[in-house]
Amino acid sequence: MTEDITSLRVHVHGFVQGVGFREFLVMAAQAQKLDGWVRNRSDGSVEALVSGSTKAVEIFVTNATKGPQGAKVNAVDLHNSEPPKDKGFIRRPSL
Repeated sequence: MTEDITSLRVHVHGFVQGVGFREFLVMAAQAQKLDGWVRNRSDGSVEALVSGSTKAVEIFVTNATKGPQGAKVNAVDLHNSEPPKDKGFIRRPSL
């Protein structure tokens, strides 16, 4: 039996830069053994691509809606996506 795999583009809006948000999501993704990446965007948001078991992705999204201490998440947009080409979860340069 194969596990359901979910790949999502996660776009987090609010006070999410300068509070360790990317590091928080890297640790959340690695804890769930997810593949993908995270980066800051020039509009002040944080964007991530995450791929893995549906349950693990749901846990990641729950973490993204809360964020680390000091963050204030106003909205999280979710879009289905193609899975990343590379395994592992990395921090990408800001866009």
